Amino acid sequence: MTQISDSYNQKKSLFNAMNRFIGAVNNMDQTVMVPNLLRDVPLGDSEELKVPEASTAPSTNGSVYFQQAGDMYTSYILLKSIRNDIEWGVLQGDERPGEKVELKEVKQAEAEDDLEKQFHFHLNGLHGVLSKLTLKANTLTNRYKEEIGCRN
Repeated sequence: MTQISDSYNQKKSLFNAMNRFIGAVNNMDQTVMVPNLLRDVPLGDSEELKVPEASTAPSTNGSVYFQQAGDMYTSYILLKSIRNDIEWGVLQGDERPGEKVELKEVKQAEAEDDLEKQFHFHLNGLHGVLSKLTLKANTLTNRYKEEIGCRN
């Protein structure tokens, strides 16, 4: 019984979600030999883009999330960029252009709330986003294989 709950908890861990995402993006990167072929190719049908209910945030519909990207090339670049941010870290403050946030307001709001509650909220959100991005990388890989005629 302990093994069943341990494997379930491991499956739901953030570390494993990050590994699944990075693995899916690495697979996508190895599969897509000519990224320019992805330009102007829609990502796919809404049937393929269903997100498991457990990973869908209450305010976001999974299919709406995937429709924001435009074409497969944009999604490809986005997924690789996110993978690099996870592996190498993100730029902070002035290093990242165009992302100025009122830090004073954010810090004030954070100081008022319970830190454990914030942690669990962001952990659940991050896990959900990583699940969606993993699905997106796998969908893009499969669509690329279809476009070039590879069926394995």
